[in-house]
Amino acid sequence: MKKSQEGFSLIELLIVVAIILIIAAIAIPNLLRARMAANEASAVGSLRTINTAAVSFNSTYQDGFPPTLPTLAGALGATALCTGAQQIDPVLAAGQKSGYKFAWTAGAVAINPVPAGCTAGFVDGYEVSAVPVSLGTTGQRSFCSDQSGVIRYNPAGTAVATEAACQALLPLQ
Repeated sequence: MKKSQEGFSLIELLIVVAIILIIAAIAIPNLLRARMAANEASAVGSLRTINTAAVSFNSTYQDGFPPTLPTLAGALGATALCTGAQQIDPVLAAGQKSGYKFAWTAGAVAINPVPAGCTAGFVDGYEVSAVPVSLGTTGQRSFCSDQSGVIRYNPAGTAVATEAACQALLPLQ
């Protein structure tokens, strides 16, 4: 009497596992690159939002450019004021979004006179930068912009300390 065999042999199972591992080895690096590209696109979009909000703040409140990034946000549900303009979301105002850290550097020349109820803004501009939280994992490039609205990038991914250093970088195409 012959026994009928059912199921898979060990060799067949090992071949299937090996094929799955090969496919994963090919797919995972592409997934990570796609995620970094998405994070970089989000950072650039956030910088555009911040630039638009800063110009809007300047023209709406006649208080120059805002002194801090949280000044552009304000408390949820609160009335828009020169101390909390409700122009960007609170996550971005907190300084970290989509794998990037955002830093705001105010200008040096404060507006004079300061409008009633406001904190002094700055007439000579600002510089805002976006740096990957984990270089090579959440992003490869860093970005910066200033009151000109031109977004520039640093292929090395390191932070830009000053407005002059930002202006020396390559503009984003």
